[in-house]
Amino acid sequence: MKRKDDSTYRILVVNPGSTSTKVSLFENEQEIFTDIVRHARSELDACGGISNQKGLRLDCILTILKKNNISLDSLNAVVGRGGLIDPIDSGTYHINQRMLDDLFKTAAQTHASSLGGIIAAEIGKVHDLPCYVVDPVVVDEMEQVAKLTGFPGIERTSIFHALNQKAVARQCAADMGMQYEDGRFVVAHMGGGITVGAHRYGRVVDVNDGLSGEGPFTPERTGAVPVQSIIALCFSGAYTQRELEDIITKAGGMYAYLGTNDLRKCERLIKEGDEYAALVLESMAYQVSKEIGSMFVALEGRCDAIILTGGLAYSTRFTGCIKQHTGLIAPVKIYPGENEMLALAQGALRVLRGQEEAIEY
Repeated sequence: MKRKDDSTYRILVVNPGSTSTKVSLFENEQEIFTDIVRHARSELDACGGISNQKGLRLDCILTILKKNNISLDSLNAVVGRGGLIDPIDSGTYHINQRMLDDLFKTAAQTHASSLGGIIAAEIGKVHDLPCYVVDPVVVDEMEQVAKLTGFPGIERTSIFHALNQKAVARQCAADMGMQYEDGRFVVAHMGGGITVGAHRYGRVVDVNDGLSGEGPFTPERTGAVPVQSIIALCFSGAYTQRELEDIITKAGGMYAYLGTNDLRKCERLIKEGDEYAALVLESMAYQVSKEIGSMFVALEGRCDAIILTGGLAYSTRFTGCIKQHTGLIAPVKIYPGENEMLALAQGALRVLRGQEEAIEY
């Protein structure tokens, strides 16, 4: 489809979180409406599983749209946040039956993001609209040399903040007067989880798995931990498997040290003279810097910019620590926050404008 200069595309974006459902309406790149529903944990638990939340969340979305006089017949496309499906290349994917089957599998049901594609497909089917997901966390463009671990049968996997990393890398490239596909960038997404990717000519050739225990510790995750110490804990009898998994993914890092996963609270402690809080913040920034350094090596020592993004990038203290360690490697660019809704809309928009083809999963 070729885009005319005066074309206006209306795109509905659906982004389910663990206890929230966010919905936005875009006209091209302009967000003209957004709303977020907060779900009580008891209400979600009563559904008996993530896939069973589809009806509840869809009803909420339809109620919001009706209340704001937004007709589904006026839409050109629906796009949802992708879930834990099979590893794929970056891009905008048409939601087909194979993807839906995988989104309903047990492995994908560990995170509510799987409902993004499921709900988008439901709306698309009823109203005969194209429906997509864009750059889900399972985007895998890693080179094989980066995947070996030294333990045959276990390979490094690519699970990272692909949507925001790709979006800010495109934005940074445009701001520098170049195409993303022509540049080399190290992108650090820093939120509850932290992933640092080596972007070479449009592909993320290496990145730490931010979910399963690689890279720096984060506000709530342990990051890499000495393996022998973990083995000892596994066989100590002090923890169940689930308890250790929860520590690694939800209750480690800054939270384990300070009892909070909020960097703003950490900074308040520092202002009140808490030297231990200062050490924790500086150590987390130091570990992010080391990961940036390793991705600089993955780019053969040639990098157009280091990009810091995510919620932690709002902190000038935190980004300042990282700049101190990495500023001589390449220019450091800061894009705080994560505008996931716009990134999802832009992925669908590129397809509607004929700038790229939708990929079949």
